[in-house]
Amino acid sequence: MTLQLTAPPDGALRSVLTALASPTAVRHVTAPGLRSPDAARPPVPAHPLPVHLLRPGTPLDAAPRTGWRFLIRCGEEVVAAAETLETRDGHAFSHFAEGPYLEATLRALRQAGRAAGPAGPYEPRLLSVPALYTTALWLHPLRPGGADLLIPLAPAPLGVAAHRPYPAGELLGLFRRSAAPGKGAAGKGKHGAPPADPDALTVAGR
Repeated sequence: MTLQLTAPPDGALRSVLTALASPTAVRHVTAPGLRSPDAARPPVPAHPLPVHLLRPGTPLDAAPRTGWRFLIRCGEEVVAAAETLETRDGHAFSHFAEGPYLEATLRALRQAGRAAGPAGPYEPRLLSVPALYTTALWLHPLRPGGADLLIPLAPAPLGVAAHRPYPAGELLGLFRRSAAPGKGAAGKGKHGAPPADPDALTVAGR
């Protein structure tokens, strides 16, 4: 299928470039390419993806965009991700991240590009589901009548196959079951908080 990346706002990109040049911003990152940049392989923001947050009670098509995530490359290697937040005053750098979602994001993008099915184009987005501590690559159709697809990134919640393309309604149905009381990671939230409303994860109110 055909993927069509959306150009990030200038303010989001500027905030990441400023952070990359700031010793304070990179001090907690373990990647040597950020802490001690090599002039031959400088860190470069790549693969900009809008981040949408699936909140309780919000259907997928109304999940708000909260910011942007860039994968940071040093040469051919992805060493970190940089996340920005949308604010009333524009775009602000939030933090650098490391860990399994870096490779998982790249894998999902490659997988989507090779996948059979409708040609698209699709806009790749990231869908964050805090109730399940998980993220999925959201392939949003840019042509009328197209269907949203979701590829859960590894690690995925119990009962969900990571890196399998799902119709959005099917995956959100699995998420609802995972979010039910006593099910998986969402049975009990951080610090004993109650689970999220399992009926909140819907596609266009369904």
